[in-house]
Amino acid sequence: MKSSVSNRSIWNIACPIIFGNMAQTVISFTDTAFLGHIGGVELGASMMSGIYYFVFATLAWGFAVGVQIIIARRLGERRLGRIGIVFDHGLICVAFIAAAMFAVLHFGTGRMLGGVIESDSIRAAAMQYMGYRHYGIIFACFNFLFRSLYVGLSDTRPITYSTLLMAVVNITLDYGLIFGRLGLPQLGVGGAALASVCAEASALVFFAVFSVVRLPQAQYSLFRFAGFDSGLMREICRLSFPTMAQRLVSFGIWFAFFVMIEGMGEVPIAVSGLVRSVYMVITIPVFAFAATANTVTSRIIGEGRPDEVMPTLMRIMRNSLCLVVPLVALCALIPHYTISIFTDDAELAAASVPVVYVLCAATLTMTFGMVFFEAVSGTGSTTAALCLEAGVLVVYLTYMWLQTHVWRSAIHWVWTAEIVYGTLIGIISYAFVRRGTWRSRKV
Repeated sequence: MKSSVSNRSIWNIACPIIFGNMAQTVISFTDTAFLGHIGGVELGASMMSGIYYFVFATLAWGFAVGVQIIIARRLGERRLGRIGIVFDHGLICVAFIAAAMFAVLHFGTGRMLGGVIESDSIRAAAMQYMGYRHYGIIFACFNFLFRSLYVGLSDTRPITYSTLLMAVVNITLDYGLIFGRLGLPQLGVGGAALASVCAEASALVFFAVFSVVRLPQAQYSLFRFAGFDSGLMREICRLSFPTMAQRLVSFGIWFAFFVMIEGMGEVPIAVSGLVRSVYMVITIPVFAFAATANTVTSRIIGEGRPDEVMPTLMRIMRNSLCLVVPLVALCALIPHYTISIFTDDAELAAASVPVVYVLCAATLTMTFGMVFFEAVSGTGSTTAALCLEAGVLVVYLTYMWLQTHVWRSAIHWVWTAEIVYGTLIGIISYAFVRRGTWRSRKV
């Protein structure tokens, strides 16, 4: 069966999400670009701290994905008045999540993060970074929820605007606070963290104002808080909790990956800090089209067209490759120039080039893997998605441990774990979607 979802519709959803996915990437990219010119210690510390921070922020992201699935489903069913009710219940939950995550980061970072970093210099810089960065968790949690609202509505232009605002704020304050320019104090690695907090706060202010001024609140019953619907809350939690657990486990393993690399020495962790930013940039369209697959899958099921899921996902993947392949090819052709954006250190740049080639290959496997994996959640099978990824992550973690602790491999071989992950998650998710057991699931 052919898909009735046109290429134009796919790009109309994916393009703004590409900009939206740049929100955290912009922060990481600019921090790396500035701190890489200060030193490897500061670069490694900001990377370790940033991933540690995102492990906790990802709980709100996972919850927001559950809200997004329901909003997209209600849009497909044309039950527009329920959209605002779903979102309002999400706001209540996110407030509790944000408060809990702030408490954990504020009181537990010294013991948790400090206990896993072996280098004294990296540990000290990481503590300085997190001293500022943990305040941003509250803004980040609500930003995820607002993005889920607009992705679920397939109106992702506000995500583009908020990302541009974040980029301007973060770049300006990074320059001022890291180096002591523009009349601001010189805070070094702490300045990068404070700039990130201000960028996230600016995005939340924008989302709140835009939603109040531009969305048809009466049509969506938005910001009414008319009453607590326990049945709806249970449904949101049923979809969100597995996704939250899946995101937590996924990024927790990602953090463990870098902890293993940090144990290899300051040069491998500095190299990984550089290539991670490159990887995040070239995978922006990968995760944008994956998010598109999630919301489109949920919407067309809500419209009563489940037979179109598989051909639609194949179309989304082909469109994703149209953007990913040129990016990967460009990156592979000029790896030295790409790395020079982040560092003047010739040794770090030379050590980073082989890793860049590995990540170019990994990006292609992730293009296939993430479209079908996000579609699993889009069908409403969030528990299945959690179980699928848990199994893949066991293999991923075992492979990383062998590379770092048994085989003592070079850093570019360690990063081949990303190829293993993308390939396995794609094959298993494709088989799940094609099998069709999700057709009987109600959302």
